[in-house]
Amino acid sequence: MSETTNSPVVESAGGASAETAAPHRYTAALAADIEARWQDFWEANGTYEAPNPKGDLAGDAEPVARPKKFIMDMFPYPSGAGLHVGHPLGFIATDVYARHQRMTGHNVLHTLGFDAFGLPAEQYAVQTGTHPRVSTEANIVNMRRQLRRLGLGHDQRRSVETIDPAYYKWTQWIFLQIFNSWYDPEADAARPIDTLVAQFEAGTRPTPDGRAWSELSPIERANILGEYRLAYASDAPVNWCPGLGTVLANEEVTADGRSERGNYPVFKAKLRQWNMRITAYADRLLNDLDALDWPEAIKLQQRNWIGRSEGARVDFPVGDDKITVFTTRQDTLFGATYMVLAPEHPLVAGSDNGNGTGSIVPDAWPEGTHDVWTGGHATPGDAVAAYRKQAASKSDVERQAEAKDKTGVFTGAFATNPISGDQVPVFIADYVLMGYGTGAIMAVPAHDSRDFAFARAFELPMRCVVEPSDGRGTDPSAWDDAFASYDAKIVNSSSEAVSLDGLGVTEAKAKITEWLADQGIGEGTVNFRLRDWLFSRQRYWGEPFPIVYDEDGVAHALPESMLPLELPEVEDYSPRTFDPDDADTQPETPLSRNEDWVHVDLDLGDGIKRYRRETNTMPNWAGSCWYEMRYLDPHNSEALVDPEIEQYWMGPREGQPAGGVDLYVGGAEHAVLHLLYARFWSKVLHDLGHVSSSEPFHKLYNQGMIQAFVYRDSRGIAVPAAEVEERDGGYYYQGEKVSRVLGKMGKSLKNAVTPDEICAEYGADTLRLYEMAMGPLDVSRPWDTRAVVGQYRLLQRLWRNVVDEATGEVTVVDTEPDEATLRALHKAIDGVTQDMANLRFNTAIAKVTELNNHLTKAGTPVPRTVAEQLVLLIAPLAPHIAEELWRKLGRTDSVVHADFPVADPAYVVDETVTCVVQIKGKVKARLEVAPSISDADLEAAALAEPAVVTALNGAGIRKVIVRAPKLVNIVPA
Repeated sequence: MSETTNSPVVESAGGASAETAAPHRYTAALAADIEARWQDFWEANGTYEAPNPKGDLAGDAEPVARPKKFIMDMFPYPSGAGLHVGHPLGFIATDVYARHQRMTGHNVLHTLGFDAFGLPAEQYAVQTGTHPRVSTEANIVNMRRQLRRLGLGHDQRRSVETIDPAYYKWTQWIFLQIFNSWYDPEADAARPIDTLVAQFEAGTRPTPDGRAWSELSPIERANILGEYRLAYASDAPVNWCPGLGTVLANEEVTADGRSERGNYPVFKAKLRQWNMRITAYADRLLNDLDALDWPEAIKLQQRNWIGRSEGARVDFPVGDDKITVFTTRQDTLFGATYMVLAPEHPLVAGSDNGNGTGSIVPDAWPEGTHDVWTGGHATPGDAVAAYRKQAASKSDVERQAEAKDKTGVFTGAFATNPISGDQVPVFIADYVLMGYGTGAIMAVPAHDSRDFAFARAFELPMRCVVEPSDGRGTDPSAWDDAFASYDAKIVNSSSEAVSLDGLGVTEAKAKITEWLADQGIGEGTVNFRLRDWLFSRQRYWGEPFPIVYDEDGVAHALPESMLPLELPEVEDYSPRTFDPDDADTQPETPLSRNEDWVHVDLDLGDGIKRYRRETNTMPNWAGSCWYEMRYLDPHNSEALVDPEIEQYWMGPREGQPAGGVDLYVGGAEHAVLHLLYARFWSKVLHDLGHVSSSEPFHKLYNQGMIQAFVYRDSRGIAVPAAEVEERDGGYYYQGEKVSRVLGKMGKSLKNAVTPDEICAEYGADTLRLYEMAMGPLDVSRPWDTRAVVGQYRLLQRLWRNVVDEATGEVTVVDTEPDEATLRALHKAIDGVTQDMANLRFNTAIAKVTELNNHLTKAGTPVPRTVAEQLVLLIAPLAPHIAEELWRKLGRTDSVVHADFPVADPAYVVDETVTCVVQIKGKVKARLEVAPSISDADLEAAALAEPAVVTALNGAGIRKVIVRAPKLVNIVPA
């Protein structure tokens, strides 16, 4: 668009003649030359290489002699579209911080790899036939080029790619550590599965049916161990998308129950899938948040996602079965007038009774069944089957929506309320999810809004058991909504067995919980919202599972000597797709079609046998769960990471009791996915003794987003922002008026600006300065190409303060700076030092600009000592021009490792400050005083000031209020 395509502004008049007269002016062309030369120099000289205490990355200097600092960005995905200017915001910020840390004496580990498995490359492969590796590696090459052009100081020896077999060998190895582990509640830690087998063999832990371990078949043993393993396969409810031929993660499903890609319907289905038992770590994941230096908003999201709640488990008999519920309001048990099961609940989703439904569903409706309960179906089996199919087409978000109409159907079964003995009808309804609690609820409609709405819709009874405090009475039929309170008295809650009447909620909970335990029909328990992590994908482009199955279907881990298990070649990268509306289909993965790879003869220790490989692949989260560890020791072929190296970079230390990366910068959108998964893997590896750190990231910082204006025509379609014109207060594209809103930047919105464009027009240092100067790092901000020139001018002035534009000679002088300059210099040093430590790069730039402007306005040559320290101040922010000026000033070392300036406190404090003297609140005089002046001296000076004496005109003084050194307030008598 015309308003964003300005060329660099040259700060002089005269056009071509001015350029001829100033051949050494800092221009985009000179910036490009400087930046390319220094990038080549840094790479050739290993300027950013951080030594390890041992191993192939050990350096000549002893690294432990300097304090370490491990700084990381969240893994980027190598997109085919490359980077736009919003992407490098965090990368530049960590680079600035890392540079400052090097200059303050730290051994800094800072590198960047690529999270390169994933759906986009696979979808591109499906569309074009191009192998995902080919397109992904091309994207990585392009992104490396773009990132290098920004002057990012990465230790390239440490960079990794998740698609490298040498990398995913260890992803597979970690999976096997998890597979071969169980969570021991007594140790409160993961332990090798062999320790569990030893307990079964010794009889110290009984088998489920009491038989000796030696009497069990291999299948029976495998099934028992599968109930304990931290990685296990089970029939899990999943989001099945026939139109894409794959299972989808929750985040890949829209709120209306369709796939993000392709907009196909998504159904709930039970499929055999791999899971991670992350729920075993729920308490530790929750409690250990306290030791982390993370934004409170992210901690809160994780706490809510884990969702710890204390309550009770209660069994409701139904025929020969029982329905177990978890409730946090066991005090309202007398008010439970019906029950609701999730449509996927095994008691209604099985086929035990021969009618295609679960074991509690009868063949016919009980006599007297209410018409509204049947949904118009002839039998309970028909009603349940139809409703389950309907619910399968909805997402969890849609099912849980508060505003939706409550739907459901009677199962034909009645359960017994264990405390009142009442027979209560059992329904299925989609607002109950199998993924939370037990997949069943006791409905107390008088005291829960969702249950209240459901009861009204299905004409179900309600019983008030918590006395309302708002005067509404105790007849729920007269209420508009449920009454919910934790600070009320229990009523209508007595039977021959137990009475809760008159108790408060807390007392009633304790009493009923004890009674349930005494009766053997319940117990106090803790529940979590967190569910086990679904770890299978029906994809090609992902890590293969190092698992094979024998002829009995028992899973076996591949030995470490067989890792990595590499992806085979396939002719078709697409999972098989089906009729999008046919939920009753099964996935067919691309790997399953390579018969030579799937079926294999192996010797796993008991002779050569025929095995079948796992044909799902791991999710794209797998490789990013542990990459911080591989950065430490990237070429180690014998271990995940050397223990001494891991201890040095990530081990626990003062202020970091759980260890971890010193600074991790990335988007807040990963709060409950990547960050939670990585914490889980770290804890397992810590428990098993492979790493000393129990947390991956000690300090987390969420950067904001760079936004851009989106322009849309009358059809709502985005038009190219670069071609929009602004005139008469409106915006026009090809003569048509368009709307403008602030939104994301991206190729699809036609408003992306690439870093290549800005680097070509202004230079990388200007882009770096602009992105850091736009505002606080953690706040989103709008991109404005027109404003970039402001930082370009700063660099031009900086250059001009050191270099003669006509001759190219250095203009600094070997004279001592005056006091005003010393004060400006040391105030800048002090302020920038504090800002750098706290990631306040925008204010650091403002202080550098203020110092540079002071030198410009002085109109005299800059003293060498001041010029050198100014260059050092800007070096973390604009490293190329700093390196160039450092050499021009006669220094032969790299500015990257030069010492950052230290402020002299004597010059940081103002020489004088202005004190305002007021009489009756009105200013009568201003005094220039020392900042350290005492209250008594300031009062004396104010009273002696001629203007004050004149204003008082002989009047007495009732009170003098002194706020040294800036205020004196005189109250006349």
